[in-house]
Amino acid sequence: MRLVITLLLILLTSLTLLSTVVAKQTVNLTTTVHDNDVVHYRVAVLANYGVAKSIARWQPLMDYLTAIVPSASFEVVPLDFTNMNQQLINGQVQFVVTNPGHYFNMSGDFPISWLATMKSDKHGGNTFAIGATIIVRQDSPLKSIEDLAGHTAVASDPNALGGYQAAMGLIHSMNYPTDNFFDKVTFLGFPLEPLIYQVRDNTADIAITPFCTFEQMVEQGYIKAENYRVINDITPDGYDCAVSTPLYPNWSFASSDDVPLKVRTNITRALFAISESDPISVIGQNRGWAAPISQFQVMKLYKALDLHLEKEPLYLQIWQWIKLNQKWGFGFIGFFMFATMYHVWLEYRFMKKSENLLATERQLKTKALQLERLQSAAILGEIGAGLAHELNQPIAAITQYSEGGMLEQAKHYGEDSVQYKLLGKILRQSNRAGEIVHRIRTLLQRKDTQSTDFDVCEQISLCIELLAHDFETNKIEVTSKFHCSELKLKGDKVGFCQVLINILKNAIDALTDTSCAQLISKQILIDLRVVNGHLQLKFYDNGIGLSCANEDFKSTFFTTKPNGLGLGLAICKDVIMQFGGDLDLSTCAEDPDAPTTSGCRVLIDIPVSIPEISYLSDPKYI
Repeated sequence: MRLVITLLLILLTSLTLLSTVVAKQTVNLTTTVHDNDVVHYRVAVLANYGVAKSIARWQPLMDYLTAIVPSASFEVVPLDFTNMNQQLINGQVQFVVTNPGHYFNMSGDFPISWLATMKSDKHGGNTFAIGATIIVRQDSPLKSIEDLAGHTAVASDPNALGGYQAAMGLIHSMNYPTDNFFDKVTFLGFPLEPLIYQVRDNTADIAITPFCTFEQMVEQGYIKAENYRVINDITPDGYDCAVSTPLYPNWSFASSDDVPLKVRTNITRALFAISESDPISVIGQNRGWAAPISQFQVMKLYKALDLHLEKEPLYLQIWQWIKLNQKWGFGFIGFFMFATMYHVWLEYRFMKKSENLLATERQLKTKALQLERLQSAAILGEIGAGLAHELNQPIAAITQYSEGGMLEQAKHYGEDSVQYKLLGKILRQSNRAGEIVHRIRTLLQRKDTQSTDFDVCEQISLCIELLAHDFETNKIEVTSKFHCSELKLKGDKVGFCQVLINILKNAIDALTDTSCAQLISKQILIDLRVVNGHLQLKFYDNGIGLSCANEDFKSTFFTTKPNGLGLGLAICKDVIMQFGGDLDLSTCAEDPDAPTTSGCRVLIDIPVSIPEISYLSDPKYI
């Protein structure tokens, strides 16, 4: 619920901000009011020759309109094509002075009206004064339009009617492909002088310039006419500048339809009243203004080049539609934002539900595995209880027979005879077997094991002695390295011996694996030391090592042996935990103290009491 409320607050805040922005833009669009009710208008003009020159050319006209049109003031704003479109749509400018091609593009995206067409200051004041001049160096091998194919060109802007678009219309009319006619076209923007400089410096082969740009640069002393040549010169009679393409209507003065009709009417009258000799016309490089000229030739050109599809960026079209249809626009924005946030909220809820389902599924799998292990443990417990019960009698018989045999041997041959010693070993092992069976029965009956004090070194030596035959048979060299003596532990002595026997048997199995048949020397190292109050008993072998993770080996019923039950290390871990310690397995490569990089290392770590330990000056080797 809190999330929904938060999303609604975000939605309301966004709508408030958007309303503020549109209100501000609406004020700008309709004009900015100053003192004495004078409305200030901004007039955008194409900055062909830079901002400073554009202001110097057009500001006198703005001052004239300020003086003639009642309750209005005007300001010139030099812009390029893109910025002019954006500022017109955003309401930052209310009038534009531009070429008819640009006007044609804008009229499809925003309601504007053409008030007047400018008469050229040359060519007898003709209103057809927009075209392109294609210029190359005088020493260039290019002579005709056909020769231009595959060469590099520069132009001001892809949307410039008096330049690139007029040139493309000419090329299209001559049945040449316009998509890849030039090898490369670079658009330099405004001002226009660098276009011819690129040809002068051999940076480009061809310059596509607006009509009369070349002559103006010659007149101002920027270039010399004899160094350049015009391609496809089709200058009409009575015209003062060379041109390569058909001519189109001159620049127009256009108004946004949001400007009051009375203001537009007054501006049109004021423009028509300017004579060709007026200083405003001289500075503005024109001979006054005429009624709007038909756009038929421009539309034919755009249709031929399929330029009618050239639209403003999508975001500008959307913003324009919103401003013109504020009620529906903000309703759509609000619905879209609410739907988006609701979708995000649903995605969040779905993700949380999915996570809960996955967690529940994992718990069910874990419970099923635990149940399976408990069932296996119960079955094994029943088997173990039966075996322990049945083994008690033969073990007791072996004990009695060995004791009786020892008495007879002592009576007739003495206690030093070989038979007496063998029977003594049998007695000790039968007693040990009885203790193991007793321990199993105690474990199954959930009784506490008997704790006794025992010497760790002694138990290690005993286990090595018990497995001496296996070591000798498999040619395994066993080395014991004791850094302390008289190390006493209190706890389950039989269980501790079981742990040692199990670890040593696993080491024997690892060293006798078929993959270790090529080993020159099979070795087991037993390292005993006390570190920071902890007994650390390490078993190293250079066998096959570990094939699974440490914790997997200590899991119940997990085994890598073909005939194993997977109980050995699990029981060993439980026994060591009764001493308050831990059992850890790793590869020898992970232990910096290991004598070899291959094989396995088993670590028994048990906390001990320091006073019970006697340290050796030198390690004891067995």
